[in-house]
Amino acid sequence: MVGILVVGDNHFIVRGPLPDRDAALALARHWSLIQIGQVTPIALQRWSISTREFRENLEWAVAVPGDGEITPAVAQLLAELSARGIMIHHSGIGDW
Repeated sequence: MVGILVVGDNHFIVRGPLPDRDAALALARHWSLIQIGQVTPIALQRWSISTREFRENLEWAVAVPGDGEITPAVAQLLAELSARGIMIHHSGIGDW
């Protein structure tokens, strides 16, 4: 599976299953802070950043709090996903 993890004004295209809220927040923290020699925790090894995907292949979307506002390009992509019937999961709003 491929999805998008939106973190404020940043985003990651991710290979792996739809993460639950805790995993999404942990992934956002893990990938937002670059540390040399950093090892991915075992609990997060089901996901990886993908550098090249077609937007048509995105199957899930999660937005978590971060610095800044969602960029217009990512907002448009989320709108396209929503129009395709893909639920956009927002951290802190309801359960998913």
